[in-house]
Amino acid sequence: MTTSGPGRPRDPEVDRRILDAALEVYGRDGWGGFRVETVARLAGAGKASVYLRWHSGEELLAEALGRLGHLDDIDTGDVRTDLLRLAGQIRDAHLGPTGRAAMRLAVEAHQVPAVERRWKAARDAQVSAARALVRRAIDRGQLPAGTSVTLLLDLLLGATIMHLQAAPDFLLERSARTSPDYLRDMVDFLLAAFRAGT
Repeated sequence: MTTSGPGRPRDPEVDRRILDAALEVYGRDGWGGFRVETVARLAGAGKASVYLRWHSGEELLAEALGRLGHLDDIDTGDVRTDLLRLAGQIRDAHLGPTGRAAMRLAVEAHQVPAVERRWKAARDAQVSAARALVRRAIDRGQLPAGTSVTLLLDLLLGATIMHLQAAPDFLLERSARTSPDYLRDMVDFLLAAFRAGT
């Protein structure tokens, strides 16, 4: 048990269930259909229990969505491995129950001020981490000096997301299963193209 304030015990497992449920409800219904009652029911918790932890649906959703914006710092010393791991993290964020929430967030964040603030901060951190990864590879001579950081990342991350988003529902499971091969082929293609083209 943890405490969130003076004498207020909190069960981390209940917190996790509520946050997971919030992501699922948001991914399915969007902000317009987001209801604390629905989240509580899905989490197997009482509505009062949710409001003891978060003062509003906006606050709850902001914390839940904040879990989607994290990118691990990647620096193995090898650009191919780093790009594969980066693409893998982006792929994982767009798979499973959090996938729809991540897609909605990119479009709807502006509708919820608390969510928009966190989303912008998370997005800026993601962009900085990804750009630093490519710049390190250029500095190490693993990519040519003239490499466009923006173009490389747009191609890598855009293709990673579209690989899953463009798959029809009946092929989504297969796309997720074959995505490691797709990511390897894409990274190898991009590295060869950027090295040859500069």
